[in-house]
Amino acid sequence: MPQVIEITVYAIDELSDSAKEAARAWYRESCLDHEWYDFVYEDFGTICGILGVSLGTTPVRLYGGGTRDKPKVYWTGFSSQGDGASFEGSYAHAKGAARAIRAHAPKDDELHRIADALQAVQKRNFWQLHGTITQRGRYCHEYTMSIEVERDSPAWQPPTADAEDAVTEAMRDLARWLYRQLRAEYEHLTSDEAIDETLAANESTFTAAGEYFV
Repeated sequence: MPQVIEITVYAIDELSDSAKEAARAWYRESCLDHEWYDFVYEDFGTICGILGVSLGTTPVRLYGGGTRDKPKVYWTGFSSQGDGASFEGSYAHAKGAARAIRAHAPKDDELHRIADALQAVQKRNFWQLHGTITQRGRYCHEYTMSIEVERDSPAWQPPTADAEDAVTEAMRDLARWLYRQLRAEYEHLTSDEAIDETLAANESTFTAAGEYFV
């Protein structure tokens, strides 16, 4: 025989402290959007374009047919040794990058420093440096990026002695910057305050123990 069972459910702000923690743990494990990092990727792509970095892409098949280009950006995080971010692509001088990056991110001193470092080494090489950035190994942090730098000189002049090191360090600093943005976004989205706000907005309800109901 069918039975009707009544159960009392609660909004997130009506739960006890322990039940709230259970509800938040459920959300962190089950409900965080699997592409929560899209905004970070989008901004990173814009920044790369300003600095003269062209990210490599790979085609990804869509559920409805067709494909889209996914940037070759890799990362793991955020609590294990060896976590980090890396990327693949190419680099060439971008005119006005130092000014443009300050217009895009006026308060980000690290991006300003990276742009200035790239401009300085390009100036020493008459703006002729270009580089190839590839990923190696099974990990994905800044030191798994291999950067080869060449100089496109009509007179066959070699790069200055510091050119490869300077470009390499700038690309690795850019990967470190990306990782910090990913970690900050994740920590924000999984903070107690952000989760409570999302659960309240979605009118999610829970049992007295913090188990999701509807």
